[in-house]
Amino acid sequence: MKIGYARVSTLDQNLDLQIDALKNAGCEKIFEEKISAASKNRPELDRMIDQFRKGDELYVWKLDRLGRSLKHIIDLVLELNDKGVIVKGITDGVDTSTINGRLLLNIMASFAEYERELIKERTNAGLRSAREKGKIGGRPKGYTKETVEKLLVIRSSYKDEEQTPEQIYNSLNISRATYYRYVKILEQYTNEQIRAMQIKK
Repeated sequence: MKIGYARVSTLDQNLDLQIDALKNAGCEKIFEEKISAASKNRPELDRMIDQFRKGDELYVWKLDRLGRSLKHIIDLVLELNDKGVIVKGITDGVDTSTINGRLLLNIMASFAEYERELIKERTNAGLRSAREKGKIGGRPKGYTKETVEKLLVIRSSYKDEEQTPEQIYNSLNISRATYYRYVKILEQYTNEQIRAMQIKK
């Protein structure tokens, strides 16, 4: 079965161009989503993936419609490839059923790994810089429950190495400066120490 996936980032954007192209490609079923690529919650994408069967073909206007980062896109395409699902990009010429398409996929996977290493390097550099600029003086008076939760999420996220700092602080609705201030705190204390500093109400 030919299945299409169309996505735009905001509610006021129009899906018609993508949908027309997917219909012209012969898609029998089309999943539509109006949501930012940065969002982890993409119900239509998840629903579509659950319905795939071996031999199905997934059509997208462009491969970047599928994911929030290059690594996420590659991981998803590789997962679908393992299920026997062919992925085709209408405007970028991606076709995992061909030798050239599989070569392109391997090249993209290499770039995704390169991106992951860059993120890791930038994160480590930021942590080293925070240490070099001085330590936090004395024991903090305490953190609110919300702050403690955000600190623990940040530590978990940059250890997983799947998100950029920008994606992390945007998802937590904090500023870039606050993010790096929290990173500096994380360099000084363990998770257990941070939990112990939570203000009790």
